[in-house]
Amino acid sequence: MSQDDMSRFTTGWNYPAQILTGVGRAGELSAACRALGMRAPLLITDPGLAGLPMVHDLVDACAEDGLRISVFSDIKGNPTGNNVAAGVTAFREGRHDGVIAFGGGSGLDAAKAVALMARQRDDLSLWALEDVGDNWKQADGEAVAPVVAVPTTAGTGSEVGRASVITDETAHVKRIIFHPAMVPATVILDPALTTGLPQAITAATGMDALSHCMEAWCSPNYHPMAEGIAVEGMRRIRDYLPQAFLDGGNLEARMNMLVASMMGATAFQRGLGGMHALAHPLGALYDAHHGTLNAVLMPYVLRANERAIGEPMVRLGRYLDLRQPGTGAVIDWVLDLRERLGIPHTLAALDIDTAQADRVGEMAVADPSSGSNPLAFTAGQYRDIFVQAVEGRL
Repeated sequence: MSQDDMSRFTTGWNYPAQILTGVGRAGELSAACRALGMRAPLLITDPGLAGLPMVHDLVDACAEDGLRISVFSDIKGNPTGNNVAAGVTAFREGRHDGVIAFGGGSGLDAAKAVALMARQRDDLSLWALEDVGDNWKQADGEAVAPVVAVPTTAGTGSEVGRASVITDETAHVKRIIFHPAMVPATVILDPALTTGLPQAITAATGMDALSHCMEAWCSPNYHPMAEGIAVEGMRRIRDYLPQAFLDGGNLEARMNMLVASMMGATAFQRGLGGMHALAHPLGALYDAHHGTLNAVLMPYVLRANERAIGEPMVRLGRYLDLRQPGTGAVIDWVLDLRERLGIPHTLAALDIDTAQADRVGEMAVADPSSGSNPLAFTAGQYRDIFVQAVEGRL
């Protein structure tokens, strides 16, 4: 092998920190905060969770343990730059010293972005830290507030991610905000917090976890550790997502889905691809659920990448015990799983039409996720995949 061929092995890897797993571990939230030096944490979550007893109980327990804790929940389903700015104001005015990121992907992403920005210099814009080149170096990593993350859904894996997806409402674009120091210092995976999820959310978030594992698996980038995590994450989703969907109180299934979600987000350090390159603009333009978008787009993007992913699809098919390993078999498995979970086959079922097809294609090719797709699609090719997904032409 030539020196030029060997260059593809030159890279850098980063993996998460302390993770506490098990039923009831949320009761250790106060201790986790204190271990990181927090005495006045700001708990950031979404409005739907903020009023629930489990949040009240955790806040009361932290207060009884002597922590000066407050709650911020002014967050949309697709968090915006304005949401982050309001959270930064709450952090500063409340004289907080750390963040508890509590909830699903929207709450966790917003919380991490607040922790990133709360102690930065005033003239640094959130958008200046978009995941392009070395933009992240403009921020002071030492100034990032410590974060304890407590996910209540099993999908985004944001609790172990180094980025947040935030909507720029002015430009109508979802931007990936990145900094290595954004990874929460401590993660608490307590399946008891996820047992009340509705079936539709269980399905959509579980398919989001699958999209992370699948795109990491298909990425051409060199990261064998991420490959191993991705394929095992998909096996767990195969085994446990249908169980969690049918029986929301199944703690074993819920625990394994939390783990699979975290594995997906860890694995996609290897890269994402066309599913996310399309889902990000569609989420910004139509305010649709990110996990559902990835679930609908998945087979169409796999088909479009077919000539570049044959070998990894064969290996995946063998690992998942599919009868005839290969891209077709994996697509059939995805279609069957989606049907069992009540996921629609087309984007049209999500009230998305082709009126903005050209714009979607242009936004997709500009999205950072497109850079690690197995094939370098053009804007026109992304447009075609989008139209196929709207019309159901697989």
